[in-house]
Amino acid sequence: MKGNTMIAQVVEPYAGALMNLAQETNKVEAFAENCRALLSLLQESAEFRSFVMNPLVKAEDKKGVLQGVCGQDVDTYFLNFLFLLVDRRRIVFLEGICQEFVALQRKLNNIVLADVTSAQPLTTDQEAAIADQVKQMTGANAVELNIATDADLIGGVVIKVGSKVFDASLRGQLRRISMDLLGSN
Repeated sequence: MKGNTMIAQVVEPYAGALMNLAQETNKVEAFAENCRALLSLLQESAEFRSFVMNPLVKAEDKKGVLQGVCGQDVDTYFLNFLFLLVDRRRIVFLEGICQEFVALQRKLNNIVLADVTSAQPLTTDQEAAIADQVKQMTGANAVELNIATDADLIGGVVIKVGSKVFDASLRGQLRRISMDLLGSN
């Protein structure tokens, strides 16, 4: 737990500073997209992740790779922020900083993230219906769905928004019936 606090003490100020810069330059959405792209790359490429996070790799080499990966698609301010992280040896926190920035962007725009787990893949109409329900329940301007499948649910969906869980799965219903039956004995 102490490690998470230490990480938060580094991640939150840098993400906040990046948000301030993004707001001052009217580039919040662009920076959020850059962060999402980097998060995706960090997840998909173990080679990129290990190179950027390796403390033995020279700062100039890391900057060159970051510039090559980001290319012309990334704003100069954002790229300079990445270089600052390299220079201050905070690039190891890149994933956390990007995640925190995206969370700040969601909060700024009143966007809710909903983790949806279903027994089977959802259709586009089902995703839209779930997004609309979550929007109504939360009063959010928009909803981002993080969708996963789990055959163990048997049927239905489980929706998690923040700390609230809405279990509309067959497995959940069976569990509640079982608890009711055990509780009535």
